[in-house]
Amino acid sequence: MRIASSILTVTMTGDYPDLPSGIDQAIQDPDCVLLPDPSSIRVAPGYRTPTAFVMTDAFTKDGEPIEVAPRQVLTKIMNLYAEKGWVPIIAPELEFFLTARNIDPDLPLESPIGRSGRAETVSQPYGLEALNEHEDLIEQVYEYCEIADIDIDTMIHEAGAAQLEVNFNHGNPMQLADQVLVFKRIFRQVSLMNGVYGTFMAKPMDNQPGSAMHIHQSLQDAKTGNNLFAEPNGEDSWMFRSFIAGLQKFLPECAPLFAPNVNSFRRMRPQYDAPINVQWGRDNRSCGLRVPLSDGQNRRVENRLPGADCNPYLAIAASLACGYVGMQMGLEPSEPCTGSAYRLPRSLPRTLDEALERFNACGPVREVLGEEFCQIFASVKELELDHFEGVVSAWEREHLLLKV
Repeated sequence: MRIASSILTVTMTGDYPDLPSGIDQAIQDPDCVLLPDPSSIRVAPGYRTPTAFVMTDAFTKDGEPIEVAPRQVLTKIMNLYAEKGWVPIIAPELEFFLTARNIDPDLPLESPIGRSGRAETVSQPYGLEALNEHEDLIEQVYEYCEIADIDIDTMIHEAGAAQLEVNFNHGNPMQLADQVLVFKRIFRQVSLMNGVYGTFMAKPMDNQPGSAMHIHQSLQDAKTGNNLFAEPNGEDSWMFRSFIAGLQKFLPECAPLFAPNVNSFRRMRPQYDAPINVQWGRDNRSCGLRVPLSDGQNRRVENRLPGADCNPYLAIAASLACGYVGMQMGLEPSEPCTGSAYRLPRSLPRTLDEALERFNACGPVREVLGEEFCQIFASVKELELDHFEGVVSAWEREHLLLKV
């Protein structure tokens, strides 16, 4: 299959940025060759005609990988680990909302009516009754995920009104990124079938928490299968410490890869239990980097920074890249945070504008991700930001129209 390579640079608004000089794609827009990954084929449920999902990888006509394609970016990072004899293992936790249908983007979103005839109005984390309000929809999601071979563990009710979370079983980063992408499609389609919207916006409603995609990460020895984040006696290994240190040092500079939209940064506020820095702590959910309680064989770190709106391939690649660079540089992390990380200074950017400035200056991680990818990605996001900044918001009309 062939398709214009410019598809890899299209913005959310359907526009194309002016790419940096020296990138031939900006002028020539050649076809790229999409080769299917046979291991990714899965049944696509819910269609009248038998249909399947299959992921493809992008190559030039000469067979060279197109390194700006998200799957190729993740492949590149996984290859760096493979060269060291390391096997990264990840497990995403994805949050999302159900909302009432809304055809006017100027109007705020509202919670949908459940089977009780009422909409949720208060926080009900882990609430079984709240979960049962949309039981038919949830059961259909489970059914479709089983048909599509999506390996989910559990689905729970989160803190927001009609906010849910699905936990994926741990495994290969590429396979899990594929599953996240397919799950999003399934959930949105099932929601529409049930007369509501399913959204993965990072912050869809004013007075509700945001939605994240937490990434649990560990590292195995390719030969023995042992967890490289722990010593034989169960103590933290140097690789574990340096991996965390790499996340601490470089994740704030890579924010556009896990918070890619202007809306992403509305989520990162302490009153909604979202991280504002890259402190790390053991079983401490106020930290951007949480180490769950575990024995040595299950030692892992949970990256709580990515939003549900991220591209899973790029967010996972960025997190693994930061950890990789940390291990390569032999970095040491800060002392673990034992209190509230919200009492410590913010280290994450507050806006997409600030995030892009910092991303453009992050040399070590850009080197492993690929400079051409980083330039093109930043160009896309800068154009989206420019369009957003040209829109006059309802807040401005409400508070400034007759007062200034």
